Amino acid sequence: MFSNIGVPGLILILTLALIIFGPKKLPEIGRAFGQTLKEFKKSTRELTDDVMEDIKEEKEKLSK
Repeated sequence: MFSNIGVPGLILILTLALIIFGPKKLPEIGRAFGQTLKEFKKSTRELTDDVMEDIKEEKEKLSK
């Protein structure tokens, strides 16, 4: 996802975020982003597990 940005681009993005949001808001924004990413990963993992479980059940039905 971030393979095309590179180090200079990342530094530019962080500098702009610091200028726009300020040093007080930046940790809060980072924390909120981290929590959102954590929830997204959890939901994705649960969805994948449900699909894999359904596939396993279908294979068991076909083998009987």
